[in-house]
Amino acid sequence: MANMAKESVVIKRYSIISPARLSCFIVASFLSLFTPVIPLFSETLLHGSEQQKAPVMLAHRWDEKSDIKGWWMSEKLDGVRGYWTGKEMVSRAGNPFHAPAWYTRNFPSFPLDGELWTERGQFSELVSIVRRKGADTEWEKVRYLIFDAPQTEGGFEKRLEFAHRWFSEHPNKFVEILEQEICEGEEHLRRRLKEIEYSGGEGLMLRRPGSPYTIGRSYNLLKVKTYEDAEATVIRHISGSGRNAGRLGSLLVELMGGIQFKIGTGFSDQERENPPPVGSIITFKYYGFYKSGIPKFASFLRVREEF
Repeated sequence: MANMAKESVVIKRYSIISPARLSCFIVASFLSLFTPVIPLFSETLLHGSEQQKAPVMLAHRWDEKSDIKGWWMSEKLDGVRGYWTGKEMVSRAGNPFHAPAWYTRNFPSFPLDGELWTERGQFSELVSIVRRKGADTEWEKVRYLIFDAPQTEGGFEKRLEFAHRWFSEHPNKFVEILEQEICEGEEHLRRRLKEIEYSGGEGLMLRRPGSPYTIGRSYNLLKVKTYEDAEATVIRHISGSGRNAGRLGSLLVELMGGIQFKIGTGFSDQERENPPPVGSIITFKYYGFYKSGIPKFASFLRVREEF
């Protein structure tokens, strides 16, 4: 009877609370039962559902006016960006690569920024290796070319020297420090650019001496190419003729603004046999626009990285 009386009192006590206040009380009481779980659930909402991008530095395009004499100059590699977090290798989008343990042997506990690369003109083959599980033996073809150590103290030169010193003391045959040279001026830059592009390379990267590593786009890092590049969506595969009979001849693609045009050059034999899927986004190079808005001399470069 005492318990029944007590329950009656409780019921009577809450019967005078407004419906809105009663609802708040019920919700609060319910949540209090799960207090230990809430932080974990919130953590999942904040971080688990969205892949965190790698905190990398990105380049602006050289405006062909800024004085770049004395800047550090290196080849712009046609590889895949690889960010070593200190624990694992991830893509620019933050997705982990399936690099074998033997590949990252002797890697440091501090971050590194570089490019996973095989050789010029082998981007598609490289992508098939680094994004596929169980490609262990094929990773022997891949080199990791380091061009920065983001969280190391000091300007660009000190950071790169720190990475160089680490791998001098902890060798790994798959790792190289990307070669840098001082740019003597615009004439020197254009001469090197011509040499690299003639050999099948993409272009050059320029880094301001003593500059810090900053996340996002920075004018301390510039890319130099003789062509522009852009992205388009694949609309249709068009069959080839002659040497390309029975396989891809060209792609019908569409720019963001709705303009459609064909791209028939820049494909390897492998890419013609296995063309980019309809609906995928590709990167192409071009040299200005026609009055119609169609890019001039468009040539396929690669499928956009979706790592």
